[in-house]
Amino acid sequence: MQKIKKFFIEVKTELFKVSWPSRDEILGSTIIVLTVSVILAVFVGLIDLMFANVIKGIIR
Repeated sequence: MQKIKKFFIEVKTELFKVSWPSRDEILGSTIIVLTVSVILAVFVGLIDLMFANVIKGIIR
């Protein structure tokens, strides 16, 4: 039990040493990730639609 307690004390100590990003940095990163995700989703969707039409054309 003592080892577990020591572990959590050390974890808490290390977390205070972490350089946490600011709210603005997190917001900016989130916007970039969401924007890139939407762009990639649209791109993959268009490619899928194109391939589906090509396959339909080949089958008919």
